[in-house]
Amino acid sequence: MVNIKRVILISGKRKCGKDYISEKLQKRLGETSQIVRISEPIKREWSKKTNVDLKELLSDGPLKEEYRKDMIKWGEEIRQMDYGYFCKLAMDKAISETVVISDIRRKSDIKYFKERYHDKVLIVRITCPEEIRIKRGWMYRHGIDDVESECDLDDYEHWDLTVENNEQLDGDEIINLIMNKFEL
Repeated sequence: MVNIKRVILISGKRKCGKDYISEKLQKRLGETSQIVRISEPIKREWSKKTNVDLKELLSDGPLKEEYRKDMIKWGEEIRQMDYGYFCKLAMDKAISETVVISDIRRKSDIKYFKERYHDKVLIVRITCPEEIRIKRGWMYRHGIDDVESECDLDDYEHWDLTVENNEQLDGDEIINLIMNKFEL
């Protein structure tokens, strides 16, 4: 079992750039780090339940969007029984000293990581103006963009760092902000 020294939680709305920032951060941190996605075990479990192709659900393709609403509803039902269920499954893949969680979406996700990893947790919010998200392919979808999976952290105030990904800073400059803030 690896000794996890730090868990960096990355949060943000769809098409804000959280995956891009997470990948750049992990590359900068190097071999002793990895990205873990909570969405991966959700999609894996959904795939088993429905016999839908997991590779398609993990891609950026249309199949994921077709099932997104049903996956969200099903995932909420699981979380009501055990709020940390998908976080635990995701962390089963953790084999590095530094783990970047690229898709924190709920207060219960933060609660799980804070309870489990205490002061090793760093929480980053990536914000992005709607017009830029639209340029990146985001379109508002009722039942997706107005539910807990997208909105639960809108009123969360305990970010260790908030970075606006508004095309004023390039990816490397954003990574520098994160690295400097947390002395990584």
